[in-house]
Formats: sequence, structure tokens, C-alpha cells
Amino acid sequence: MKLKMITFFASVALLFASCAKETKTEDKVVEEVAFSYNVEQFADVKILRYQVPGWEDLTLKEQELVYYLTQAGLAGRDIMWDQNYRHNLKIRKALENIYTSYEGDKEATDWKNFEIYLKRVWFSNGIHHHYSNDKIKPDFSAEYLKLLLTETNTTLEGEAFDVLFNDKDSKKVNQGKGVDNVALSAVNFYGPNVTNKDVEAFYKAKKSPNPDKPLSYGLNSQLVKEKGVLTERVYKSDGLYGDAIDKIIFWLEKAKGVAENPAQGDALGLLISYYKTGDLQTWDDYNVAWTSATEGNIDYINSFIEVYNDPLGYRGSYETIVQIKDFDMSKKMAVLSENAQWFEDNSPLMEEHKKKNVVGVTYKVVNVAGEAGDASPSTPIGVNLPNANWIRAEVGSKSVSLGNIIHAYNNAGNSGRLKEFVHDEEEMAMEEAYGQIGDKLHTALHEVIGHASGQLNPGVGETKETLKNYASTLEEGRADLVGLYYLYNPKIQELGLVDDWKKVGMTAYDGYIRNGLMTQLIRLNLGDDVEEAHMRNRQWVSAWAFEKGKADNVIEKVSRDGKTYFKINDYDKLHKLFGDLLRETQRIKSEGDYTAVEALVEGYGVKVDQTLHAEILERNKQFTSAPYSGFVNPVITPEMDAEGKITSFKIIQPATFDEQMLFYSKEYGVLPEVN
Repeated sequence: MKLKMITFFASVALLFASCAKETKTEDKVVEEVAFSYNVEQFADVKILRYQVPGWEDLTLKEQELVYYLTQAGLAGRDIMWDQNYRHNLKIRKALENIYTSYEGDKEATDWKNFEIYLKRVWFSNGIHHHYSNDKIKPDFSAEYLKLLLTETNTTLEGEAFDVLFNDKDSKKVNQGKGVDNVALSAVNFYGPNVTNKDVEAFYKAKKSPNPDKPLSYGLNSQLVKEKGVLTERVYKSDGLYGDAIDKIIFWLEKAKGVAENPAQGDALGLLISYYKTGDLQTWDDYNVAWTSATEGNIDYINSFIEVYNDPLGYRGSYETIVQIKDFDMSKKMAVLSENAQWFEDNSPLMEEHKKKNVVGVTYKVVNVAGEAGDASPSTPIGVNLPNANWIRAEVGSKSVSLGNIIHAYNNAGNSGRLKEFVHDEEEMAMEEAYGQIGDKLHTALHEVIGHASGQLNPGVGETKETLKNYASTLEEGRADLVGLYYLYNPKIQELGLVDDWKKVGMTAYDGYIRNGLMTQLIRLNLGDDVEEAHMRNRQWVSAWAFEKGKADNVIEKVSRDGKTYFKINDYDKLHKLFGDLLRETQRIKSEGDYTAVEALVEGYGVKVDQTLHAEILERNKQFTSAPYSGFVNPVITPEMDAEGKITSFKIIQPATFDEQMLFYSKEYGVLPEVN
């Protein structure tokens, strides 16, 4: 599971982020130029940079490991593009050829709009918006694109051309109620004539050798119909995406050769075997080994992992993150892992839904050294893996918070939008004082305690089977609720995590309700439903608490000077409501209650108050900062001696977004246009 940035303006940027500072040495004053986090902004997107703290503290061998792992990640970049939509690679190649070859009028409005469209496609790893899942609409005509194709001797025709301008394949992932989600989703996990019923019947017939350790059927394959018969095209060395997977294996072999310890090396060996065979038992063996390999300064995520892009929650999107341990913060936050059983025992869950032995929950703050696939350019801020419930129960899980990513977010913006939507000056002051620590702690509680908590009832199937298209949003909301419940608890101060638990909790509650009921709506067009799993969960958690607390006026909807605000009047009662909802969401998951999850999500998480939405959009017009942020990755470059042996590394920050995107396509574009 991964956690996206909870809000895009929840934390106040440090005022000195864009200024230089002076440090005095014994005989001179040296001006230190502050790191520039901002790269550029276009449409609804802001591109940032991040630093890699701790790089210089690594040995050359550890740096070599990081380098090989980042190369392995980038080698599979094309996979994510093809998974997102069957025409993406063909479209990307054509648009990039136009971009690099066109010699016409580059001051024309149409050309500027073409550039913006290409950058949006780059950012989303395809032609569908990375967050809303809607197809991105070009602000230029089909006739203009035909002109560009002709003048640059570029070919893009047939459906791949037409789909840019028509209504076909309008949603990458369709989570709508009462529709054929598979048939209406453009994501390339299924053949064009595969339906919900096909998928459910196909996997219902699959039986794991050990029912107590169910295999992740469908995770690493495409399901298609060949002559009317359903069959899987498995992602592996000699299968689907084999050209890219062979490159991944090449770099993973090099990484295995410089592993920090035998456990890390053994896990890499199993991952290599999995890529070669596509065997799901090997995938589970790898996850057990990877989860147990907790020593060392370097870790990574690599493979087909999160299932958010599959409307039915079976198939994993390609994703990699390479991580360097943040030694100081990890030591401070490990206290959550050490006390995981206390949190489970004292949760409001029904006793039969509590784990009696929470094992192996490790939490680290890490610094990202490179990302690819579904983690880039739009990146999570926290990750908890593996996803298999039985591995979590028997072996444990790894939870990480991406410290340098969060730091970059917090230092690249401004507080203007926050001031517009807070209820009053007191709420603003609390956010300035406690907002950042509240965000960090909520991320930690969500990942370490939230995803690791609770258990399924005996005989209940995997959540993706029982809760279907609502599985992802239910799980993310459940983990959010664990974090919310314990943020307002003296235990976190007793553990030394905060200085004032009540003020941190109050600030976190203010921010969550403000975002869930109002501010996240700036990411939607007026009239849209909420589609993305994380946005849905924040809305249904907040809206449920608002409605259930009406009798006691727990959360008050305030209208002042024509503007709407939400004011929390009773934090103790809101804490109780969050506990009640946590108990219910765990019951839904534990029992596999599809009727209840459908009522919860559809009743509170999908529809938007159109009057309020219009107001929010109008109030937001004054702000130029984009609602979404993502990153270019630093480029790690080896330096070698005359014999070809690596002697050192340089880290170079890309100057522009297009520079990195074109470099990636040139260096790592290994898949054919049609796979």
C-alpha cells in the first residue's frame, strides 16, 4: 500500500527555502546557495526536485548498489506506460518526435498548447490524468496535429490518433457503480472484450495450493480472450514485456553482486527468479525474504505491486523506489514499530478482529535516490509492503516514509491557499506550529499501524475478491482512521513523539476535515464525481463524521462573507466518531461485507456538493500554484578509471522536465509500440 501526499498545502513552507544563507568560517564568509526545489509549472502540475541526504555517508559499494537498483527501476519504465493504455507508447514516440523535430513557429498558441499537452502526458505516464483517470484533452485541433505530423515526417494514425480527440477510452479506471468496470476502463490490464464476469469467474476457479497462503493471482499478467478462451499473458523474461524485464534482470544481477548482506542478496536472487519465471509462489517467497531483510542502509521496491489501476484490484502496476536510510529520523520513529501491539490491543476494533500477535512491523524514514514507473513523476510519501494479508500476519511488513520527498513538498510552496480555507487565525497558527509534525506522524501511523492492523474472519476471501472495486478505498480509509484515532491520544506524547499530543491531534483533525470536505475539490472539474481511491476515502471519512456528528454539532459548517468553512467544535467527540468508523470499516473488511462498503463509499465518498464545489473553485482562482506536484529524479552518473572500474559517482540535477523525459525515452525506451 502507498500513501499519496495527504494534502498539497497542509504544511507551511519554510520562508527561507528560496533564499541564500551565509555561514562564517574562521577567515571568510561563504555564501551557500539554497537548493532550488522548483523546476517548472504547467496546467495543473508543478515539477519539483529533491535532494538525496546521506549519499556522501555511503561507502562506494553502497553507492554502487543504489546505482544498479535505480538503473533496474528505469529499465522497466516503458512497462508502466503500456500498462496504463495500449496506445501510450505509440503516442509518446510520435509526440516526442514532433517535439524534437519541429522547426516551425514555436511562439504560436497551438504550439504552446502542444508542449503543455506533451508534458501532461509525460507526467501521467500516458494520455489519462494521473489522479482523476480522465483522458487529457488537447487544447489544439486534430488538424493542427496532422500539420505537425506532416512537417516532422512523423506517423500517428488510426485509433491511436483518433483517440486523442474523441470520447473513446475516456476513463483509465472506471470505478462506477452498477457498470462493467473492466469493459469501461482503458487501462491495458485486460483485452478489449473481457468483462467483469469474465475476470471474476476466471479467478474464482483458481485455487491456491495452500488456502491459508493465497497466491496473488492476476498480479503479473494481462488477461485476454483468444478465440473466445480466457488466457493470461504473464509478465516475465520470455513473456509479455520480456525485452524490458531482461534489462531489469541485468541490473538486478549487478545489484545482487554488491548486496550489503546475505539476506539482502538472497531476496534479490528471488526477485530475479520471479522476473525470469513469472511464478507467483516465487513472488511470495521473495516477499517473505524481502520483508525479513531489515539490515543495511539501502532498500528498494521493485516489481508489479499496487493494484489501484485495476478496477477489480488484481493486477499490479510496475513501480520502483530506491531508498537510503535516514538514520536519525528512523531511530526516532522506530518507537511506533516497537509498540505496534499496544496500538492493536487498545484500538476500538471488535476483539475478534484484532491481531493477537502483531509481528515484524518495521518503520523507517528513508531518503529517495530514484523512482520509476507508477512512483514517478507523481510519487507517494509513504509505503507499506507487502500487500498480502497472510505475509503481514505471519512475517510482518516494512513501512517507510519518504523523508526527502516530504521535505521537498514542504519547502516548495507557499501558505496563501491555506490561509484562504482555514476557519480563523487560531486554526492558522495551530497549522503553522503543528501541521508538519502532524502530517509526518499521520503518515507513520497510517503505514506502520494502520495497514498492519486487523485480521480477516476465518474463511473470508481476500479483500479484492469480497469488496471488489471498493477494496482499495476501504483499505486506505481504514488506515487513515487508525492514524486519526491515535493522533489524538496521550500515548504518542508518552512515547516521546510529540510535545503536545492534544494540539497536534487538533491540528491534524482540522486539516483532515478541511481537506476531505473542501480543499481537495480543487483537483476536480465542476460536475465530476470523486473517482480516485485516496480522494474517495478522505471524503467518505470526513463526510460520515460530519453527518454522524450533526446532532451534537461536532463539526459546524460556517458561512462567513459568502465563504464556507468547517469548524470542529468538539475534538473529543470527533475522536470517538473516528473510532466508531474505524471499528465499522474493519468489520466490513473482516467479514467481506460488500453491501456495507458500497453503501459507505457511494453514500459519502463519490458525489460532490456542486454549490460548494463551485465556490471552492472560485476561491482558488487567485492562486497560481498548481494542485498537483511531482518530481524529476537526480541523475546518478558513475565515473570510471582506465580499466572501466567505478571509482566514484556524481549526482546531477536535471535542469528541465523535458530534458529528463527525453533522456529517459532515449536510454530506457526498450519496448515496441505494440506489446
